[in-house]
Order: sequence, then C-alpha cells, then structure tokens
Amino acid sequence: MLEASGTSTAPRIAPRRTPPTWLVVAIACAGQFLVVLDVSVVNVALPSMRTDLGLSAQGLQWVVNAYAIAFAGFMLLGGRAGDLYGRKRMFLVGLGLFTLASLGGGLAQEGWQLLLARAVQGLGAAVLAPSTLTLLTAAVPEGAARARAIATWTAVGAGGGAAGGLVGGVLVDGLSWRWVLLINVPVGAVVLAGAVLWLTESRGGLRRRLDLPGALLVTAGLATLAYGISQTESEGWAATAALVPLAAGLALLGFFLLVEARTASPLMPLGLLRLRSVASANVAMLVSGSSMFSMWFFMTLYAQNVLGYSPLEAGLALVPSSLAVILGSKAAPRFLPMLGARNVAVLGTLVAAAGFGWQSTMTADGGYLTAIMIPGVLMMLGAGLAATPLASLAISGAAPGDAGLVSGLINTSRTMGGSLGLAVMSTIAASRAGGEDADPVALTDGYALVFRTGAAVLLTAAVLMWAWLPPGRPTSEPKAHNTA
Repeated sequence: MLEASGTSTAPRIAPRRTPPTWLVVAIACAGQFLVVLDVSVVNVALPSMRTDLGLSAQGLQWVVNAYAIAFAGFMLLGGRAGDLYGRKRMFLVGLGLFTLASLGGGLAQEGWQLLLARAVQGLGAAVLAPSTLTLLTAAVPEGAARARAIATWTAVGAGGGAAGGLVGGVLVDGLSWRWVLLINVPVGAVVLAGAVLWLTESRGGLRRRLDLPGALLVTAGLATLAYGISQTESEGWAATAALVPLAAGLALLGFFLLVEARTASPLMPLGLLRLRSVASANVAMLVSGSSMFSMWFFMTLYAQNVLGYSPLEAGLALVPSSLAVILGSKAAPRFLPMLGARNVAVLGTLVAAAGFGWQSTMTADGGYLTAIMIPGVLMMLGAGLAATPLASLAISGAAPGDAGLVSGLINTSRTMGGSLGLAVMSTIAASRAGGEDADPVALTDGYALVFRTGAAVLLTAAVLMWAWLPPGRPTSEPKAHNTA
C-alpha cells in the first residue's frame, strides 16, 4: 500500500556531514608525503641494508629503482583508475597496498624479499599519488583557495623528499634500517582511518577503459632495460647477458608505443606528444631527471662509504640541500612573470649543472662545506627552479581536460628518466672504482665521474630546453610535480 506524500514514517538517514576542507587537504597531503618520502628515505639506509642482507652494488640500486620503476610505470594507470572507480577508493587501495608492502620490506630476511616489497610499494604509490591531488581539487573550490591548497600539496611533496635523508638517518641510527620502512605502518594506518571516516567519493566524468597492457609493457620494458644496463657493469656492453635484456627492454617499450597507438583508451595518448610544449617539456624532464634523481643516492654513499659519516650524520649533512629544493620550488613562480618559463627552466638547469660540476671535484678527505653542503645546495636549488616551469609549460599547452593527464605524464617522465639514469650512473661509478670493495680513493673517483657525467647531461638538457621549449609565458598553474 502506497503512503501519501509527506506522511512516510520510515526513519530518515541523516546526510553525512561534509568534512572540513582543511581535514581533506591534510589527509591528501599526508598520503603524498608518504609517497615522496619513500623515494629518498632509504638512501641513508643503503649501507646498512647491504651489510645485513648481503646485497651487491647492483642490489643497492634496485632498492631505489624497484620502487621508482613500478611508481613510474603504473602512475598514469593509477590516475585513470581513480577517475573510473573513485578517487577515495583508489586512495584507500593504494595506501593499503603501500602500508602492507612497507611491513613486508621491514621484515625482509633476504635481499629479493626487500626488492619485491619495494616494487609493491611503488605500485601502491602509483595508485595512491594521483588520488591525493584529485581528492584535494574536488574538495576545494576553484580560485585562490585551490591555488593555496595545491601550493601546500606541492610543498609537502617536496618536503617529503627533503625530509627523507634526515628521517632515515634518525631511524637507522636510533633503531635499525628496517624502521625506514616499518615507520610507514602506523602512519599509514592512521591516514587510512582518517580517509575512511572523512573523505568523500568522487569520480571523473568520462567512463574509459583501463589500459592495463600498456602499464604492464612500459613497466616491464623499463625494468628490463635498467637490468640490462646494470649487467654491463660486470659483463661488459658486448656480452650476451647485457645485450639480451637491453634488446628485450627496447622491444617491450616499442610494443608499448604500438599498443598506445592502437588502443581506444591509451594510457599515454600519443597525440599529446604532437604538441610542442608537452613533448619538449617531457623530454627535458626525462633528460634532466636522469642526472638529478641520482644525486641523493651517490651523495649518501659518498658521505658514509668515503667520509665515514653515520646514517644520522649523512642525513643531517643533506638537510641544507633538502631545504634548497623547497626554496627553488617556491621561488620559481615569482620569476615566471619576469623571465618566462623557458628562461627559468634553463636557469635552474644551469645552476644544477654548476652544482654537479663542483661536486665532481670531491676528494676522499673532503670537508663538509665544500664537498657536500654548497654543491648540494646548488644542485637541488637548480632542480627546484627547473621543475616548476617545465610542468607549467606542459600543462599550458594542453586542453583543460587533459591537464591532469599531462601532469601525470611529466611526473612519469621525470621518474622514468631518473630510474634509467641511476642504472647508467651506477654502472659508471662501479666501472671507474674497480669493484664493490674498492678503497675510499677509488670510490671517490667513481662518484666524481658520475657527477661529471651528470653535469654534461644537464648542460645538454639546458641547450635542449633553450632550443625546443616554447618561449612564451604559460597561462596555467603547475600541478602534480615533485622535485625530490
């Protein structure tokens, strides 16, 4: 029997209270902080991991690269999954996977267990990271408030990378290397609980398929290519053990491009790369990232393996350069109206190249001020200055509906370049040093050659930016980029 309108006695369910905007921003920023922190927090723990688990020099680079490659390969897929299945849902899935993988890595008893956990962490981060920004922008109305929220999100991301060395040093010295991973478990649980209680669901307007084959191909291609590069250290460039994975990695990346050209809903729409601003900014980010990404890795090894710093001392030694990347990121928008995005990107890259060149003069008995602090500040100040205008140029050249995709693409380019660059730089360092158990002088020679190579790559990147980047001023604010 139907009841008359307005006379229903069924209990009413009170609408869920909208959470305060600041709380949504805080939860989103906490997720982003964890994602970026774990790119750098393991660096000061690498010598301790090697001793405890018997990792080789190649194994050490994979502690960093397993995370970075999975993160880069699945980041665009994670953003698309959030649009399709819900940003809150993907935030919870990504953070849950990241937290469980952190637990597994912290409890690892063998090297392969740690590397597997790091790869799963990277997958969780790839699902989590895109949702942090989209949840934030959905909760904050467009205008000055959203600009402030995005600036906070960007600064927290940069701060996560900057804090990694110090946090890792404190944990390794005070507890053990395992806690650089285990610390994510209680923090992740608290953020998960807050997300369940306070975040509201949102989805993208378009219903598009997930390009899982594309994500698998690009991730497998990058990992295989990086493995092939690392094999050249012990086998040589002409050895079958190196040539086979190198050829296989290139083939997988070729198949990825073929799939992207043919699929209806590509992970990376190749048509976007026909836009000068998008293509040039992504290539510039990939090339410069191949040098800048490895800076933390080798600076930490130099401080501990050569200068004899403890993990905490190494973390403290890198605090000024960590703060410099934040300063560069915050200062770049002030220079954009005066100099233009291309000039600021070139300026930042040249500053970073100067830092790399200075760092290449390191000696086995170098002093802190001239061997770590000043060159480190220059390198990271330049990195911060360059990243913001590159992201601005890429986004300003794309249609408004593609801004999120382009933001994810430039993040992916930076991380992909960094992963492959670390593989190459590790091979260069090992070939010059002459082995894993080289004396401090030989190790210093290897690290110095890495920084000389990085300076040359950055000078090449600056010329590329000057010749290819559009000279005009961007009209869109930068989004979703991290410099750490």
